[in-house]
Amino acid sequence: MNNFVYDVPVKVYFGENQLSNLGKELSKYGKKVLLTYGGGSIKKIGLYDKIVGELEKFGLELFELSGIEPNPRIESVREGAKICKEQNIDVLLAVGGGSTIDATKYIAAGACVDFDPWDFFSKWAPIEKALPIVTILTLSAAGSEMDSGGVISNLETQDKIGRLSPHLLPKVSFLDPTVTYTVSPYQTACGSVDMMSHIMEVYFNMEKDFYMLDCFMEGMMKTIIKYTPIAMKEPENYEARANLMWTSSWAINGFVNGGKNQEWSCHPMEHELSAKYDITHGLGLALLTPRWLEYCLDETTVSKYYQFGVNVFDIDKNLGQMEVAKESIKKLSEFFFDTLGLDSTFTKVGIKPEDFQIMAQKACSNGTINGFKTLSKDDIIKIFEMCL
Repeated sequence: MNNFVYDVPVKVYFGENQLSNLGKELSKYGKKVLLTYGGGSIKKIGLYDKIVGELEKFGLELFELSGIEPNPRIESVREGAKICKEQNIDVLLAVGGGSTIDATKYIAAGACVDFDPWDFFSKWAPIEKALPIVTILTLSAAGSEMDSGGVISNLETQDKIGRLSPHLLPKVSFLDPTVTYTVSPYQTACGSVDMMSHIMEVYFNMEKDFYMLDCFMEGMMKTIIKYTPIAMKEPENYEARANLMWTSSWAINGFVNGGKNQEWSCHPMEHELSAKYDITHGLGLALLTPRWLEYCLDETTVSKYYQFGVNVFDIDKNLGQMEVAKESIKKLSEFFFDTLGLDSTFTKVGIKPEDFQIMAQKACSNGTINGFKTLSKDDIIKIFEMCL
């Protein structure tokens, strides 16, 4: 086992009606608040009015940046950072899913520098400071409400890049499962695949680490498999929405990593798909993950698949390891494509083979992805071809 440090000081208000604490928390950081959100659904469900009311109780001054896109764009980051500088914003309030929260993180960092925020990605400029961030989560998926990372897209360069910094951690996050009642079945499905992938990118690792963390990850994966179909069919099922929301946070807040050292594989490959085609991140992960698992399966890795199949999908442990491994991939595919109803091929979503070379090259910009199994450009192309 490797040594590690775990430090995620995010205060979480979980449950219904917790927004009564919003004004109190925001006022700790100042009087001027920049509210960031996406397409306006928070107004349709009445959440916007609740937020405004809570801010008024504490005499907070409200500024807004709306229209933050899925696969958030650098243009939104630039605009937000400009507002922060011009209005001397004290604290940012991100209301939305991972896209809004990710963009807000880099707005908070961009407000503290004199250079273009894209330099955080293109030049790996240091993130040494950020304005405080508070979040209200409206979609269980990315886990940005409790992690230190974010991913931003640049349509001009067709890049989608993420990075981590402790300065990007939210100070406070509000997680009310009832806010997710209006999330569509499709977005619920895509969000759950994103959570599943966050766990699997850590779980599929041949390094020895804590048995208890493997058990924790298996429990979260079983939770996703159990409750996603329920949430899709019964959108106002509090138990289902609550379980998915809390799993979202714990899938990627660093706890499950333990002391493992490994690059993620499916996420860098998917980032190239959504950078080029602007597809939903969770859908891209659903397309890639079973094929990635199939490609990485051999005698050196089969034991992990066996553990996955027996403990997550309850496959008969008396079967041979390779048989269990292949059945586990089949079960995962059935969950993604049959139970959740997501498109099962690149062809169905319009991803074209002529783009494979450049996407694969960008996915392994350092030559290889040193994940569960080391992947070269040619390996990635073969996985893309398996998705057709």
